[in-house]
Amino acid sequence: MVFHDTTANVWFKVGSTIVTIRSVEYEGETYPYVTLEVSSASHTYYTGKQRTVAKDGSTARFNQRFGRFLGQPS
Repeated sequence: MVFHDTTANVWFKVGSTIVTIRSVEYEGETYPYVTLEVSSASHTYYTGKQRTVAKDGSTARFNQRFGRFLGQPS
């Protein structure tokens, strides 16, 4: 079975029990075909491109106001 991560445009050939009517030719052979929006190739946890909290965002303002009460330096 071939999975296609459409976000990263990466193809994976793995065994699976998913049933699909779609097929695709991959590496000279025809396989069942499934599209994915997220896989290890595009998920932020695996790619290391996680979003960081802005220094001037709402979390920073909260910590500035109430951090000293929660034991955090202000």
